[in-house]
Order: sequence, then structure tokens, then C-alpha cells
Amino acid sequence: MDMKLATEIGKCLSNSVRLQIMEWLKDPENHFPPHESLKHFNDGVCVSYIHEKSGLSQSTISTYLSNMEKCGILISTRHGKWSYLKRNEVLILEYSTFLLNEKNGEITINS
Repeated sequence: MDMKLATEIGKCLSNSVRLQIMEWLKDPENHFPPHESLKHFNDGVCVSYIHEKSGLSQSTISTYLSNMEKCGILISTRHGKWSYLKRNEVLILEYSTFLLNEKNGEITINS
């Protein structure tokens, strides 16, 4: 992982609401109802449910989710007019490993 991406992910996760969203998406069955048409969470959680649960304005939650998707920690899937988001577990693991290696003094910075 390069330092630029690690920094962007760090910025995305530096907000308590965005961290809370990541926690909700880690276990969507316990935090959200399944969407009426899909009935499952394979493609993530409907963005409208995340908006409702957050209690934030549409523009604020849209900005948060967009930034989280741009840095790669969320994956978006569209079904008809509905957008679904789920965690990018592969990138989250890479980021966690990057931080652990940094802590242990084993970091290699790729530009």
C-alpha cells in the first residue's frame, strides 16, 4: 500500500460517524433491514438505509459515503435505481497490515 492511499483512508476514518458506518456495515444483518427487492446483503446495504440510520442530512451522508468509496474502503453496486454499499474487506486488511507494519518499524513506503 502506498503512503498516499494510506493517508486518504486515514482521513476517511478520522470521523466518528464514518467509523460508525464502517461498524454497521461490518455486521449489516444486525443493523439494517434487508432491502425489499433483494432480501439479502450480498451486495451491501441500501444507501437510503444508511442515510436514515445516520440521522445526517442527505448532502452530508452523500459526501461521506462518496469519499469513503473514492478511497476504496466501500464498494458500490447498483440494482435498478438503488445503490448498495459494502466494506472492501481486502483493502481494509491491506490498510490494517500497513499500520501494523508501521507500528513494528517494518514499513516500506511505495510512492
